[in-house]
Order: sequence, then structure tokens, then C-alpha cells
Amino acid sequence: MSLKKSIILIIAVLLIDQISKIYIKTHFVLHESVDVFGWFKIYFIENDGMAWGTKISDFASFISDRTAKVALTLFRVVAIFGIGYWLYSATKNKGSRVLILAIALIFAGALGNIIDSVFYGVLFDDSMSQVATFLPENGGYDNLLHGRVVDMLYFPLFEIDLPQWVPFYGGKRFNFFEPVFNIADVAISTGFIMLIVFNKKAFSKV
Repeated sequence: MSLKKSIILIIAVLLIDQISKIYIKTHFVLHESVDVFGWFKIYFIENDGMAWGTKISDFASFISDRTAKVALTLFRVVAIFGIGYWLYSATKNKGSRVLILAIALIFAGALGNIIDSVFYGVLFDDSMSQVATFLPENGGYDNLLHGRVVDMLYFPLFEIDLPQWVPFYGGKRFNFFEPVFNIADVAISTGFIMLIVFNKKAFSKV
């Protein structure tokens, strides 16, 4: 797979990701949902940049949300350069198609969420109790690097009441699949799954 084809794939994923996010941001109020099927909903939430709707405070409660947010965004910006170099190196050295495809998907997904984190705070106003406006006259809801990632894909496939004997969660209601995510998350996860499942093919030319 050539670098040119990789770039085309990256652009395609970015367009789908950003168009879907901008549509949701400018047509939905925060936490608004629409049933597509019984097992699939469009459910608008925002997070500080962790994948699959995870909150930074879930992992770094000892750090202020704003400090952790900036640190995570800057880390991702640095990481995207590393992933980009990995992709360039893989194509230059004629790495396997699986490896290049996986890296391209990871790069596209990471860049898609970085765009939200870096720019959405200044491009949109807040979605709380209102539909956000693109480039509002009074400015965005936050500063550069403080944007929130838009998630909207929700698959509550089924719910069950867990038996009392289940450790930690016994007697509680379990919802599968609970995380809310976006196209960028799908691309990143698909890339990583390809590297794990097709490990031998991915690194056969390394």
C-alpha cells in the first residue's frame, strides 16, 4: 500500500469523522438521543479527550481537569508526529499492506480526535441546553487546546441484572455495550485490532 493511498484513506476517514461530529454538534443538544434501531442510538455526549467517552477524571482525579486536558492534548499532538513518521517509514520500506493500513487508520483516528481537542473550543459555543453554533459571534465555549471531543455512536445491545455472586458488580444492572464513541475511535480501534489479530502478516517484512 503506497503513501498516496494511505493519505487518501486518512482524508476519507477524517472527512467522515468531522462531518458527523459537526452535524451532531450543530443539530443536537448535549445528551439528546435518537433511536435508529432498538440496539443502536445516536446519543450526543462530549468528553475531555479520552477514547470511547471516558473521562480524564476517571484516571487522573489528582490532577485538575484543565491541566490534564492540556497535557493529554499536547501528548496526542506529539504522538501524531510519531505515528506519522511510522507510517512514512513503513511505506518507504515497503512494509506489509496490513501494517500500513493499520497505521493509517490509527493516524486518521488520532488526528480526528485531536482536531476536536485543539479547535472545537473556539469553533463552537456550548451545547448545554442549546444547539451549538459554528463560529459564534461571542466566541467559543473555551480556549484553544480545551475543546471537547464529540461522541455519538451508542450500541446498547442488551441489559441484564447480574447475579449477586458476581464480584464487585453483583446485583447491579449491566448494559452491554455502554461506551459512546465516534468514527475516529472506530478507526483507532480497528487499526490496533488489525495489528494484534494479524500480527504476523503486519510485521512479516520487518
